[in-house]
Amino acid sequence: MLGFLALGRGLAGSLAACLAIAMAAALAGGAPVNAAEFSDAQKGEIESIVKAYILKNPEIVQQAFEELTNREKASEAAARAKSLSDVQGPLYSSPNEAIVGNPQGKITLVEFFDYNCGYCKKMLPDLARLIKENPDLRVILRDFPVLSDASIDAATIAASVRDQFKGEKFWEYHQRLLGLHGLVGKEQAVDLAQEMGADMPRLARDAQAPSAKAGLEESFKFGRLLQIQGTPSYVVGDAVVDGAVGFEDLQGKVNNVRKCGKTVCS
Repeated sequence: MLGFLALGRGLAGSLAACLAIAMAAALAGGAPVNAAEFSDAQKGEIESIVKAYILKNPEIVQQAFEELTNREKASEAAARAKSLSDVQGPLYSSPNEAIVGNPQGKITLVEFFDYNCGYCKKMLPDLARLIKENPDLRVILRDFPVLSDASIDAATIAASVRDQFKGEKFWEYHQRLLGLHGLVGKEQAVDLAQEMGADMPRLARDAQAPSAKAGLEESFKFGRLLQIQGTPSYVVGDAVVDGAVGFEDLQGKVNNVRKCGKTVCS
């Protein structure tokens, strides 16, 4: 509390200056007011009154911060919604992604993940349950390797495996690779692919092909546009969902999209 009061006092001067102009405008009957129209003595008196009020009522500083935070969140949400509307077409139809669940499902959920992300591993059973309990759900798996170079290596191999394994087989590969303990990199991704019967010479060629790099660059582009800062993150309906929110949260959003086409129904 003492720290907050100190912060309030530190900000009181600048807040007072701003509020003083607003107060002066009110006293002038709402007419436009220029600070230069007041003498130094008048400005000092107004600022002293406002500053004294702020110091007596420091909660106004917290209220101002809360209002600013709410406005920033609303602005970010609006920007995200606009970006999502712009990229939804290519995001849902790119060849550089794995599709699991029902490929013809009417509802699409996109997961941005990293093979070394602990929270992605935690969400894996929830995602599997979503697929099992929603036969109309189409899930797009988007490699978003932001944690390490090993993550990039694993994603590159997985993308090459995706070109060989389709549907359920890739879903099995993905679950097993994401479920590994310890650092997941090229060695782990290659070993698992070999164990599951991948064409290894082809895998080596595909991993060096420009398309493997292009897929990751595309993921990073989508991530920037949608302001995705970490993993896991999800796109469902008209919303971008940050973090390991759990089964119930995602299921609720899927239900609403099914009901009204949006993640929040009015």
